[in-house]
Amino acid sequence: MNFRLSHWADPVYQSSMHKSLLSFGASLIGCALVLNPALSAEVKPLRALLITGGCCHDYASQKGILKQGIEARANVVVTQIHTDDKSTKPPLAILGNADYAKDYDVVIHDECAADVNDPATIKSVLAPHRAGIPGVNLHCGMHSYRIGNPGEKAAPGAERSMWFDYLGLQSSAHGPQLPIAISYTEKKHAIARGLGDWTTINEELYNNIQILPTTKALAHGKQSVKNKEGVMEEKDSVVAWVNDYQGTRVFSTTIGHNNDTVADARYLDLVTHGLLWACGKLDDNGVVKPGYEAKK
Repeated sequence: MNFRLSHWADPVYQSSMHKSLLSFGASLIGCALVLNPALSAEVKPLRALLITGGCCHDYASQKGILKQGIEARANVVVTQIHTDDKSTKPPLAILGNADYAKDYDVVIHDECAADVNDPATIKSVLAPHRAGIPGVNLHCGMHSYRIGNPGEKAAPGAERSMWFDYLGLQSSAHGPQLPIAISYTEKKHAIARGLGDWTTINEELYNNIQILPTTKALAHGKQSVKNKEGVMEEKDSVVAWVNDYQGTRVFSTTIGHNNDTVADARYLDLVTHGLLWACGKLDDNGVVKPGYEAKK
């Protein structure tokens, strides 16, 4: 009687199985390297470009506060472009240079350039964001690059609305410096998770002329002020939000006039969360993706 060897006893089959097991083992190791950043190559830090300068603020101090605060909270390296010019038309090095954000992952606009109103110049400021580079906008960044009367609603998509389309919100002015009660109204958003409501020191509450359809409000600010008749009124404005700018993520907050506010851990947490979200480095639960946590 002739007996046929089973597959397990077949030397050729054994060799094939051995190779398959080795390949499967290598695949498991590869997966482990991807899932465990400690085993994989070190994640490169996000490269953020911080732009400061112009009217009405202590940017010379705040640029350092922001850089140190963000870098202490996430794997980010902040590079600065700054001018000490205090005018509403500061000679920022980025102006007229559409490639100013080349090699950066995100741009932080913290400049105050209310009278930089040339359409071609504004288009060059927006060029990196139109090309897909995320944006973070702080305080007076909302009152920059304005064409015409900012108190009149600009038609979305029109030339006068270029900067507002990018921000997702149009603002024209602010009230007196008084405490602002900030409450997160979209608590399940990745940026807001883990952040608590708080009340600022004396700060400026920016108005909302219009909020564009592409915008999602994250936080409101309320401020009690006296009207012209001396009667106390409560002002309520959106103070933090996100915008979908032609497929590019944009985060903004109008808070951040005074140095003590900018240095407040609650403010720096908000800005850092916004930056990480804009760069796609926060998951839906607000957890920082592996490798982008603060370096210890």
